[in-house]
Amino acid sequence: MEKIAFLGLGHMGEPMARQLLLAGHPLSVWNRTPEKADALVSAGATAAASPADAVREADVVITMLAGPDAVREVADAVVPALRPGAHWVEMSTVGPEAVRELAGRVPDGVTLVDAPVMGSTDKAAEGRLGILAGGDAAGVEQVLARFGPVTRTGALGSGAALKLVVNTAVIGGVALVAEAMKLADALGLDEDTARSALAAGPLGGAVARAFATDVHFGSDLAVKDVSLATGVARLPAMDAVLSHFEAAAADPDVVHEDIARAVTHIRARRDS
Repeated sequence: MEKIAFLGLGHMGEPMARQLLLAGHPLSVWNRTPEKADALVSAGATAAASPADAVREADVVITMLAGPDAVREVADAVVPALRPGAHWVEMSTVGPEAVRELAGRVPDGVTLVDAPVMGSTDKAAEGRLGILAGGDAAGVEQVLARFGPVTRTGALGSGAALKLVVNTAVIGGVALVAEAMKLADALGLDEDTARSALAAGPLGGAVARAFATDVHFGSDLAVKDVSLATGVARLPAMDAVLSHFEAAAADPDVVHEDIARAVTHIRARRDS
């Protein structure tokens, strides 16, 4: 089976890497905080001392990092160590511009694929994520399928672009639900009644995400994703959404918590 290097063992990366171990892949792992690799090492993975050490013998390199800056920093170490014939699968949410930057740095003989995911920690743990694969993914589709169904999105960068569209809609929907509940609060409506009415309408999916308790996507990551989107196109509604999540991310008790915590924060904001 393919030798795989997995870089980035956060809330999403760790359960994704575990899926590869369960499938029997030889797995080398690296994380900026080494202790986060301990559970995977106990399950059979090999901990690498650096990103370069992780990828040196890998057939497939997977990066699942916090954002464009983290990907660029890891790329500095990874690019010189990639072996000819390897596939680099960039699965972070970084937007198409960062993917194009990586494409300009990847050496000849290495195939870059952008394959961000749809879904949160629960689906990552169950191998039921949705994979949005851009570029020439034929050589890694069997690996990507370990994480969930694969949708081929088109040219390199198209997966990253579609992920930005999807996340923008989800984050915007959660903020809209938060504002609707803020209005319900102001009108003195019973919370459960208002929430049930919203859940029965076209915002049902956003309501479920706004009140989810078993997933994790931090407000800081929401700020990063919406900032990427508003940097590409003029999106006045998302500018307002961004202000909500920036305020939530400025609260040390909320910044790294799931965006469901931001819903409470938005409802309580006096200036919103």
